[in-house]
Amino acid sequence: MSHIPYIRRALELAEWGRGHVSPNPMVGCVIVHDHKIIGEGWHREYGGPHAEVNAVNSVENQDLLSESTVYVTLEPCAHWGKTPPCANLLVEKKVKKVVIAASDSNPLVGGRGIEILKNAGIDVEIGILEREARWQNRRFFTQIEKQRPYVILKWAQTQDGYVARENFDSKWISNSQSRQLVHKWRAEEDAILVGKNTAAYDNPRLDVRDWVGKNPIRVVLDSKLELSGDLNLFDQSVPTLIFNTVTAKTKENLEWICLPKITPETVLKELYSRKSQSLIVEGGSQVLSQFIESGLWDEARVFTASTRFDRGISAPILNQNPSETLTIGTDRLDIYYHG
Repeated sequence: MSHIPYIRRALELAEWGRGHVSPNPMVGCVIVHDHKIIGEGWHREYGGPHAEVNAVNSVENQDLLSESTVYVTLEPCAHWGKTPPCANLLVEKKVKKVVIAASDSNPLVGGRGIEILKNAGIDVEIGILEREARWQNRRFFTQIEKQRPYVILKWAQTQDGYVARENFDSKWISNSQSRQLVHKWRAEEDAILVGKNTAAYDNPRLDVRDWVGKNPIRVVLDSKLELSGDLNLFDQSVPTLIFNTVTAKTKENLEWICLPKITPETVLKELYSRKSQSLIVEGGSQVLSQFIESGLWDEARVFTASTRFDRGISAPILNQNPSETLTIGTDRLDIYYHG
């Protein structure tokens, strides 16, 4: 029997957790008896039951579990967190076999889930569609293995390579379809960052008003605290972090974080300490270029519109070819992967 179709189905299920489970990974689970799927589940929200629990609970005839194969996209957890260990649950249910796409590099798991299953006499197979499973959870693996959030750079540029006019005005370069897509992306990530100039001249909200989902934590770099308190970023509607070198204080939904120096490294270190799994950097050009030059980025999503400015503020430069190119209405979307 080929395991691949069932792992693919588990990956499809895991995707339903995107934007809801961080800092946990997305996980899907399928339970098969006699070549038929008898149970399915995925990790729906952080703090809620894991995929294996939801899949097991969906099986009508629990007696079949001892004769079933469990397909899961990530090694079952072996530690107590918000919920009990899933490896122990599978042992308790005496499942026949567990097929795992990718092992978990989290030190709290790190092979212990697999060990628990094997010690209980359960047949375990690992590495089916491992590449696809790790890619799906690249934010989680980046956080665990690189000890920083997964960084996505995003900007829109004109046909002649500018992100704003000379007076810093950049509304609107991309079309409405592209802007709605950006709001979808925001709902999928933990945090979103802009520099002082973008905050001052664009006065963005950095929310998901054109999509359904949670707002990311807003991050603004304002080294000397020069921004006006009347900006949308400070309306207290969304948790907002203000990185600066002046003071540390808190106010409802606002936190000023004082660091000796504001750099991509120091910002990412602080966000990692707060369990942020991913970060979208939306501008401006100088801040984006700092992340590029530091090598601290994983993905870039660049819209190119048919508009021309003739002169203005130049877009950042990526010295590589895009991995993917899509058409979004009248815009071109180039997607780059670093490394």
